[in-house]
Amino acid sequence: MVLSKMEMQSGPLLADVALAPMPFIVGTGRCGTTLLRMMLDAHPDLAIPPETHFIPALARAFQDPSRRPQDFLELLHSFHTWQDFGIEVGALREALGAPGFSLTHALRTFYRLYAEKFGKARWGDKTPMYFADMSVVQGVMPEARFIHLIRDGRDVALSIKDLWFGPNSIQEVAGWWVSRINQARSQVHELHWYLEVRYEDLVRDTENVLQRICAFIDVPWDPIMLDYHKRAPERLAELRRDRPWPDGRIMRSEDRLAMFSLVLRPPRVDRLERWRTEMAPTDREWFEGVAGAMLHELGYAIDSPGGPRRGSSDEDG
Repeated sequence: MVLSKMEMQSGPLLADVALAPMPFIVGTGRCGTTLLRMMLDAHPDLAIPPETHFIPALARAFQDPSRRPQDFLELLHSFHTWQDFGIEVGALREALGAPGFSLTHALRTFYRLYAEKFGKARWGDKTPMYFADMSVVQGVMPEARFIHLIRDGRDVALSIKDLWFGPNSIQEVAGWWVSRINQARSQVHELHWYLEVRYEDLVRDTENVLQRICAFIDVPWDPIMLDYHKRAPERLAELRRDRPWPDGRIMRSEDRLAMFSLVLRPPRVDRLERWRTEMAPTDREWFEGVAGAMLHELGYAIDSPGGPRRGSSDEDG
């Protein structure tokens, strides 16, 4: 079964060969990354926290060699996602240990503390926006293995168009979707480990896809992953807080939970290719006019009367 038209990229061995691979789930918004997070988090060995967002910012901040452990703690605690993790700053300070500082060690300590809350030995991350900074993340966390989840952009458009943080029109979504996929793929030659997975394959052939992902991140397959939805309410409870955003807006807890309500049940094949029945013909033509070449490259069907316009997949919306 083909999950990707791009070969899995492998590179030099990790500096610490005893260090377990760390999955990073990335992708455009509304592409199924929360679904995959719940599936991996259901594994007895893995804990995947809510979106972190802070690794690129910390990587930039700690280019300054004079930074100290206290700076790490203050920056992390001030980040808008911090409240979701349920970790006390004092516990993290104590776990960081002796004087001297390494950002890599500090981040591993954070993830380890999070995993220990659930009795898990390993951890990962699901922050879709890291698609733009995979090489930066790898520079800090060399054990990173990136799983890039891709969904038909027309279904992404239907899912995101009414959300407050998304693009404002079908044409904008099309350019946004294409540019994000191109931005992720442009980094592949720099990455040691990278795997593309289609959302549609994950939904239609869940077990086989998860088995391949397990092999990619070096964890044994466990069928309990298929029952992720039974534990999803407990895991989503972490989001029962309003979240402040850096621009001052507040995302209410009920809105956060509503966005992820579909992970409370098994994968729904009936929600694939919604664009065929729910997208207006003119909107479909507009989307395929901008993103048709990318849809074709990824193997998605294009059957609108207008079809893609030559060269339009590089538009940025």
